[in-house]
Amino acid sequence: MKISIFRLVLLGLTSLIPVALLAILIFLTRYSWSAILFNGVHFLLGKTWDLGNLYANPVMVHGLSVPVGANYGILVFIVGTLATSLIALLLAVPVGLGVAIFLAEGVPPRLRPALSLIVELLAGVPSVVYGLWGFAVLIPFVAHHLAPALAHLLGSIPFFAGPVGSGYGLLSSSLVLALMVVPVITATVSEALQGISREAKEAAYALGAMRFEVVWKAMLPMIRTSLIGAIILGLGRALGETMAVLMLSGGALNYLPNNIYSPISTMASFIASQLDSALGDPTGMAVRSLAEIALVLFLIAVIVNIIARLLTGGFGRAVHN
Repeated sequence: MKISIFRLVLLGLTSLIPVALLAILIFLTRYSWSAILFNGVHFLLGKTWDLGNLYANPVMVHGLSVPVGANYGILVFIVGTLATSLIALLLAVPVGLGVAIFLAEGVPPRLRPALSLIVELLAGVPSVVYGLWGFAVLIPFVAHHLAPALAHLLGSIPFFAGPVGSGYGLLSSSLVLALMVVPVITATVSEALQGISREAKEAAYALGAMRFEVVWKAMLPMIRTSLIGAIILGLGRALGETMAVLMLSGGALNYLPNNIYSPISTMASFIASQLDSALGDPTGMAVRSLAEIALVLFLIAVIVNIIARLLTGGFGRAVHN
């Protein structure tokens, strides 16, 4: 009887997470439903976000009350979100993996706990602190040194050609996101590497492998599932980041970035920056359209995690076979 009660309690606690996710999905869908009906597919493909004339009498469109001239398109914000996240991962994954290997294999055991603690502390730093650091240090560095150097060295590639701008934009946002993602990847991968048995490593050494070969050809394949999970965790952190990106992105509106130095806006940062203005819409359509942005961001995060689950499951079956 006691065991049955214990199992029921565990089942109830376990079900809280999917119930909470479902509740969020239902709330966002219901709250933004009128915006979904009004915006249609144009919401995802349009590049113009215009609240319309909030002082004129609203008009009726498809039975919905909306401001005159209201137009809601978020392609710019989708591109900004995906671009900053992908660039951040391209920068963070090699660095995070290298630091994780160093902590697991290159650090004396007596120093490992202290260095691991530093990495974990970096993961816990509030995003607004990263944003303030980026505003005070990273923006001037990018504007005066890094961006001109990249434009000079890689200017033949259109994505890196000038103008370099003022430092606010895609490059700075991606760099600060990479800095925030590195501790997440490092902590996860380092723990997985340290969990590999000593016998498995000694077997690789016995076959004549060098230290680099042991790590690259023996240890990393053993933790492929953990590595993919770490990358997905980092991607989730980058996709949903708000304050740091809001402080560094430049707040671009209604145009797509034409190079890596262009100002951008992400979905999360745009919601935070525009909520106050949207509340001035007497019809409520602007706020509901922001909720639709949140719904799209939520669905992107869910899709990313489903893909990660499929990948890790596939690797697991491959290893098992």
